[in-house]
Amino acid sequence: MRKITYRLLILSISLMVIACSKVDYSDLETFINNSGNGLRGQVDPLPEVKQYRFFTYKAFDISNPFVPRKNEQAQHAGNGIQPDLNRRKEVLESFPLESLAMVGSLEKDETIFALIKSPEGTLHRVKTGNYLGQDFGQIGEISESEIQVMEIVQDGVNEWTERANTLMLDD
Repeated sequence: MRKITYRLLILSISLMVIACSKVDYSDLETFINNSGNGLRGQVDPLPEVKQYRFFTYKAFDISNPFVPRKNEQAQHAGNGIQPDLNRRKEVLESFPLESLAMVGSLEKDETIFALIKSPEGTLHRVKTGNYLGQDFGQIGEISESEIQVMEIVQDGVNEWTERANTLMLDD
């Protein structure tokens, strides 16, 4: 009985191998042969290669933007305007003028004071002659609605110019 089972097993395996060995790929071959039919595409030509033009770097001939351009005579001439760099800075000189706000004015003993609000929210009382802003601004005149400030800004190398500015009363 065992022999018969063994023979049947071998026979079935060999039939399966024979059935699988005969493969018909004709439909696949037909598809491959016909896959290119009906295509009318065209490949664009390669772009024209432009001739490379050489460039000589000449930035060494251009003046350095970090070196002053003024000549020695202009540096020593000056216009006489110069901030006092040795004086002690006031509290409001640590803020830009644009960030300060005039919020009011006071008068005491015929002296007009202005109330300035710093970006931190602190109120400061200033009078004519006090400094404020980061450009060496000195208060020239105080009225009920504005403060006239004369700033000294650096125009060039060792050259200073005065610039008038106004700080208006905030509503």
